Amino acid sequence: MSKPESADAVVTAQAETAQTDVWRGEFGRAYTDRNVRSVDVLNTQWQARYGVSRQEINQLFLSGVPKEARFLEVGCNVGNQLLMLREMGYSNLSGVELQPYAVEIATSRVEGASIRQGSALSLPHADDAFDLVFTTEVLIHIAPQDIPRVLDEIHRCAKTYVWGTEYYAPSITEVNYRGHGSLLWKMDYARQYLERFADLELVLEKHLSYLENDNVDTVFLLRKK
Repeated sequence: MSKPESADAVVTAQAETAQTDVWRGEFGRAYTDRNVRSVDVLNTQWQARYGVSRQEINQLFLSGVPKEARFLEVGCNVGNQLLMLREMGYSNLSGVELQPYAVEIATSRVEGASIRQGSALSLPHADDAFDLVFTTEVLIHIAPQDIPRVLDEIHRCAKTYVWGTEYYAPSITEVNYRGHGSLLWKMDYARQYLERFADLELVLEKHLSYLENDNVDTVFLLRKK
């Protein structure tokens, strides 16, 4: 039986790592300024990168998720994806974001959404608080040794679905990010979930190949059995 929604009453200590320190600071603020995008721009960028729009992918993966479902985006930044979900008819939207500056922007952009400042390592929400919990290019910025803790938090807050869009590699691969090490990793994130949680099953996964290079991203939807 799921626990009642009491997210606003839950307060958890914010975990500190080398990565959270960077993303909460000026580096994360600069990232935020670079990434404010409208729904149309986001769709155009996806079309140029993969040959399919972000909204088409969303519709494919969310076709079985009711419009009244409670969504939580972990690492929502300025709310680009939440804006798209709202345009698609989903209105029960929440986000958690580490960077305080991004929280301010997301709150002003996504009308009606609940955006809270917090860490993926210690989500400020109750067990089973959301029908669907998702990330968009967020797990890639978490150090491999911290991934299990983040997956535990996402799994804990998700009543039914876990949804992810992340860079893909068959094994853990560190990538230099804007001249910095220890800030970006690729791996098989869907497998990480499935190997860690016996109650998760794969509903759908697509590997999206880039049109202009050999990179591959993954989109996956998992469901609690």
